Amino acid sequence: MAKLYYRYGAMGSSKTANAIMVQYNYRERGQKVLMVKPQLDNRDGERTVLSRCGLSTECVFMEEVPDIDVSRYDCVIVDEAQFLTKEQVETLVHIVDDLNVPVIAYGLRADFQGNFFEGSKWLMAWADTIEEIKTICWCGRKATYNARVVDGKVIKHGDQILLGGSSQYVSLCRKHWQSGELGDFKNLHKEE
Repeated sequence: MAKLYYRYGAMGSSKTANAIMVQYNYRERGQKVLMVKPQLDNRDGERTVLSRCGLSTECVFMEEVPDIDVSRYDCVIVDEAQFLTKEQVETLVHIVDDLNVPVIAYGLRADFQGNFFEGSKWLMAWADTIEEIKTICWCGRKATYNARVVDGKVIKHGDQILLGGSSQYVSLCRKHWQSGELGDFKNLHKEE
């Protein structure tokens, strides 16, 4: 029986690398995988999923999935799932429940203010299995917050979605997210 999996973690926890490796494992066994991302995520190119460690693969946009015969696939993998809409998460539920195709979605749990994204909220509510992919704060504690950094300071206001990478965001534990302490972040990103 197929399941909907939501694997979440703070930025830098290797979610995308994990998604690409899961795709590789399925394909190595002769199975077909549909790799998907929201069209909003255009940082790495139109139809590319790219991890920070350099792994990459081609993908389709989530907006195209309703027009694809998903029953031909053995698995659907979704990257940047926090950017999905409620309707798109409902599509994933349909793929699992009605087409019996497993879906593994990867994304952030919360934004830089500590609030759910629409996609992560509905995935947390409806996923059959929820798994955390862990990473650490500069202090060694588990990082659970995605801090947005502007001019070397943690900010907690602004638009929910601002696409960026490690020069704009850093994963922090709750204590350092609340205090705004960045550890060595300023020195690590002086040249960027």
